[in-house]
Amino acid sequence: MTRLTSIPGLPPLLACLGILVVWELLARWYGLNGLPPASQALPQIPHILSDKESLIDMGESLRRMAIGYGLALLIAVPIGLWMGRSRYAAAFFNPLMMVIYPVPKAALMPIIMLWLGVGDASKTLVIFLGVTLPLIYHSYQGSRAVEEKLLWSASAMGLGGFARLWRVVLPAALPEILVGCKTGLVLALITMVTSEMIARQAGIGNIVFVSLDLGAYDTVYAMIVIIGMLGILFDVGFEVLRRRLVGWADSPHTIMVGSA
Repeated sequence: MTRLTSIPGLPPLLACLGILVVWELLARWYGLNGLPPASQALPQIPHILSDKESLIDMGESLRRMAIGYGLALLIAVPIGLWMGRSRYAAAFFNPLMMVIYPVPKAALMPIIMLWLGVGDASKTLVIFLGVTLPLIYHSYQGSRAVEEKLLWSASAMGLGGFARLWRVVLPAALPEILVGCKTGLVLALITMVTSEMIARQAGIGNIVFVSLDLGAYDTVYAMIVIIGMLGILFDVGFEVLRRRLVGWADSPHTIMVGSA
């Protein structure tokens, strides 16, 4: 058994197969209309992925996710780095984070819809808010962990505050920042689907709810599997990127920060 589990990629594969077996057995045991067996739902995946309208919906979702995630990177990472090096910035932003942290970001969707309507802007803002907190937190922790000797050396070489932040703090804190980026990627996917379920227009969440309204439960479960597959692809792709950027650092343990 030890030899089997040492094979790369085999434990996750076995876990997925185990879930499918349990799913199939439970569906056949209870015989519920709302719980189709895996053997009925999984064949719907090729049909969904070959349908032009479904692909357009998924493309819209990924576009919103990319915009919200990108904006969070541009804004949250500098704030976190600044907080780690300035006690005044930390004193200002920490109370705000403590207030916002426990609030599920999807719960803000109805309020944001009142402000911005049900279009892309409201969904993108919810994704942005869901990603921001882990990025700030891990950037803050990475910035605080930078050795003071590096900053003293940079000051002795004539680097100003912004230059030290860009050329010294950012590279040194990058491994920790990438932990926040990985966590934020998962939260971006969660908030993307959740926001589209609340404000139902084009998107993955809309496909799920339309299928639910039509009683196409096999399509609903197929979409859930597709969302899970997207999460795996994002995780694997990000891990490849992380190893290229900070291969010298230890493998990070993802810390889930914030609530979707």
